[in-house]
Amino acid sequence: MESSFSAGLPSAKAVKIARIQRIQDFLFHRTTQFFSLTVLFALMGIIISLFINAWPALSEFGIGFFFSDEWDIIGGQFGGLIAIYGTLVSSLVALLIAVPLSFGIAVFLTEICHSSLKRPLGIAIELLAAVPSIIYGMFGLFIFAPIFGDYIEPALQATLGKIPLIGILFSGPTNGIGMLCAGLILAMMILPFIASVMRDVFEIVPPVLKESAYGIGCTTWEVVRRIVLPYTKAGVIGGVMLGLGRALGETMAVTFVIGNARRISPSLFAPGSSIASTLANQFGEAEAGLHFSSLFALGLALFFITFVVLALAKWMLIRMEKSQGLKS
Repeated sequence: MESSFSAGLPSAKAVKIARIQRIQDFLFHRTTQFFSLTVLFALMGIIISLFINAWPALSEFGIGFFFSDEWDIIGGQFGGLIAIYGTLVSSLVALLIAVPLSFGIAVFLTEICHSSLKRPLGIAIELLAAVPSIIYGMFGLFIFAPIFGDYIEPALQATLGKIPLIGILFSGPTNGIGMLCAGLILAMMILPFIASVMRDVFEIVPPVLKESAYGIGCTTWEVVRRIVLPYTKAGVIGGVMLGLGRALGETMAVTFVIGNARRISPSLFAPGSSIASTLANQFGEAEAGLHFSSLFALGLALFFITFVVLALAKWMLIRMEKSQGLKS
């Protein structure tokens, strides 16, 4: 009787192994938790440091700092409207150009391209992401901007500039340097990120879904619109947000080609300024005081813009998931 009862008890070796496994699970759990909290603490540290350094300017100018176009270093009057406007406009132009191109590239590589060309073209697109931003800036300033100002901007002004309402966007002198040039360079920079993400998420669509659609007579565009895009909408939006984040924070390339002018103009040909270019141009020479604090306030504004964009993207995904659940 005692022997049968003792046989059912775990051996000392099994108890030791179980104890080691519990310790390993505990250490693994705490280690991964530490890594996650490190990211959170780093984020909180960035926010706190930005707010502390920006507080003198915010307390001096109030919320009006973000709506004032004044930037007088000598007079001690600062406002971030011009830099915020330039950041938003150049990023919007970049998205309007890069997203359709990235979508076309991703569709071609996943649905149309011959198998022998998929790998070389995919590698070529990904290599664009490895080019340093200063190289894009040098290319934009010394090669693209002169060609853009001599040939492309006059053509746009002679065609789109004659259309009522939108014609003002293509008015003014055509010198090649300005908001539109900065948007085009940014589009070149974010295109490989968006295209690579779209291509990867398009490739995870189950082949049986696409083959079934082709089997009932759907065209390639119908398969992409009715099968691929609904299945991968979260990944597509994530890729677009990744590109937008890169565009909002890009510094050197924009500094080369945006013109760094402290004014707001409705024309896309006019030079302007962005938050990143303002920080790059002035941060190294800023003296302690309102000028230094105002630059930190611009950094805080850029952080807030990025946060709002990501929050809107998350809200959009939640709404899309809820609407799709209601339809089903």
